[in-house]
Amino acid sequence: MTTQHPLGGVLLFVCGLFLFACMDTTVKYLTAFYPVPVIAALRYIVHALLMLALLAPTQGRQLLQTTRTGWVLVRAACLAGATICMGMALTTMPLAETTAIVFLSPLVVVLLAGPLLGEKVALSDWVGAVVGCAGILLIARPGGVVDLTGILFALGAICVMAAYQILSRVLATTERTISMLFYSALFGSVVFGLTLPWYWDGPLPPPEHLLLFLVVGASGGLGHFLFTAAYRQAPASALAPLMYVQLVWAGLLGWLVFSHIPDGLAILGMSVVAACGIAVSVKSHRARRKAAAAVDMEP
Repeated sequence: MTTQHPLGGVLLFVCGLFLFACMDTTVKYLTAFYPVPVIAALRYIVHALLMLALLAPTQGRQLLQTTRTGWVLVRAACLAGATICMGMALTTMPLAETTAIVFLSPLVVVLLAGPLLGEKVALSDWVGAVVGCAGILLIARPGGVVDLTGILFALGAICVMAAYQILSRVLATTERTISMLFYSALFGSVVFGLTLPWYWDGPLPPPEHLLLFLVVGASGGLGHFLFTAAYRQAPASALAPLMYVQLVWAGLLGWLVFSHIPDGLAILGMSVVAACGIAVSVKSHRARRKAAAAVDMEP
C-alpha cells in the first residue's frame, strides 16, 4: 500500500503543470520556424525514446501490455489531435489566452460524463459550463488580440481533449498508466513521423533548436510522470482544483518570453474560466466521495 504525502503530491503536481507550460511556451516559440506537424513529430519521438531509455530496462514488454488496445490507440489519437490543434492555435494566439480557452475541456468532460459514463450532471454543473463559456467570450471578444482561426483550433483542442479525458477515466480501471503513456508517445511518433517528408525539407535544425525540441519532448514526458506520481501521493480531490495554476505559469512565461500581458477583459475571462473549473471540479469530487461512502455503507 502506498503511503500518501499530500503536500509532496501537491508540489509534484504544480511542478508538472510548470513543465506543461514550458512545453507550450517552447512550442509557440518554435512555430515561428517550423510547421506544427514537425514540432509534434519531434516532441513524440523524444518522448518515446526517453521512455524506452528509462523504463524499458525494468518494464520490458509490460510497456506494451494492454487489455483494450484499440481504445488505448483511440485515446492516443485524441491526444495527437489535441497536440495539433493546440500547436495551430499557438501560432496565432497568445500563450495565456490559448491555455485558458483549452481549459474549458474539464467542464465539457463533466457535462459529457452524464450521457457517456452514466454520472449525474447537476444544474450547477450546467451553470458552471455556461459561465465558463462566457469567460471564453471575454477572451475571444471582437477587437481582442485573439484570431478567429486560432479560436477554432482551440475549440477543436477542447473537443479532443474532452474525449481524451473521458477515455482516460474509462481505461484507468483496466490499463496501466505507464502503458497508456507509452502508446501515446509511440502513436504520435509514428503518425507525425510519417508526415515529415511533406513538412520538413530544410537542413538540420541548429543546435539551439535541437535543444528546444528536446525540451518539448522531455517536459511533456516528465510532466506526465510527475502527474502520475502526484496522484499516488495526494487525493484527486486535492489536486484537480490546482490544474488552473497552469494559467498562472502560462501568463508568467508569456510575459517573460513573448513580452505579452493579457488585457483587463482577457484576465477577467481567464479568471472566470478558472473559477468555474475549480468550483465544478471540487463539487464533482465531493459527489464521487459521497457516492463511494454510500456504497461502502451498504450491507
